[in-house]
Amino acid sequence: MKVLKLSAQGLPQSWISLEEAVLHYAADEVRWESGGEVAVFHGGTNAITGQQSIIVVNSIIGTKGVPNISPFDLKSGLTNAKLFSRDRNICAYCGDHFHETELTREHIRPVGQQGPNTWMNVVTACKSCNHRKGNRTPEQADMPLIYTPYEPSLWEDFILRNRRILADQMEFLMAHVPKSSRLLA
Repeated sequence: MKVLKLSAQGLPQSWISLEEAVLHYAADEVRWESGGEVAVFHGGTNAITGQQSIIVVNSIIGTKGVPNISPFDLKSGLTNAKLFSRDRNICAYCGDHFHETELTREHIRPVGQQGPNTWMNVVTACKSCNHRKGNRTPEQADMPLIYTPYEPSLWEDFILRNRRILADQMEFLMAHVPKSSRLLA
């Protein structure tokens, strides 16, 4: 289970472990929290008061301070898992839905024709369509795309990079994705 760490302004920073979240709570770096309680940690007993320390971790935390880097300057890292999720495991050529083991990263302008390995030049394709298209563009292969590629927004990237998102975390992130997002479909 991961905790969604946000800046104090509410911008996604990272997915962190429960242990990392506890460190933020213990250092008094949590400015605000949202979502449900996901864990309770019991610490030692205070020698003076006799009370045991308890830290309750929420699924979403906003931490103090200003991030060194604006998250909007960060580019979404391209991985097959995130690509297949972006495209909902649907082949861009035949339109069929496949298990991720049957899918490939398909370069619209092939690498052999100096096509870049970027979000805007890749789509999900089944192995059969990828093989049939070969080292040609969709036009050269007479295989038109049934959807267009796009680079995920910051919010979409946080959804795409974590497969085990809690309902309250998903609700928070989905409230910020662009209205044109394929994740809303």
